[in-house]
Amino acid sequence: MNTPRASLTVCFEPPFWVALYQREEGRGVQVCRVTFGAEPRDQQVLDYFSSHFRALSFSPAVAGGLALNKAVNPKRARREARRAVQPTGTGTKAQQALQLQREQMKTQRTVQSKERREAQRERKLALRQEKRREKHKGH
Repeated sequence: MNTPRASLTVCFEPPFWVALYQREEGRGVQVCRVTFGAEPRDQQVLDYFSSHFRALSFSPAVAGGLALNKAVNPKRARREARRAVQPTGTGTKAQQALQLQREQMKTQRTVQSKERREAQRERKLALRQEKRREKHKGH
């Protein structure tokens, strides 16, 4: 049974506070990154995600997932909780998903800029040809 799971991590990546929202479904793990300026309060994060959830841009699905919730030894649970609170980098699955999203955005930008350049060349060519025709008409 594949139940969807999600996790939200707010961490400080100088000079901004960043929220990483990971969701796992049957397709894999998807990540969304939201940048906050100053340190957000819990209520601000909740308000932001509740009002802007439909507009969030998630990365493509990456194979893998969040760990299953099993019965854990209390000492191990305490240790893992201490590690979770300590500032660490983002999970490798999240980093892979964000990197994939960056690469896709980069290819989109290159395609769009190429089209823009080509349209600019076409416009300049048409303008030159029009000027040439005006010169040949005579007065």
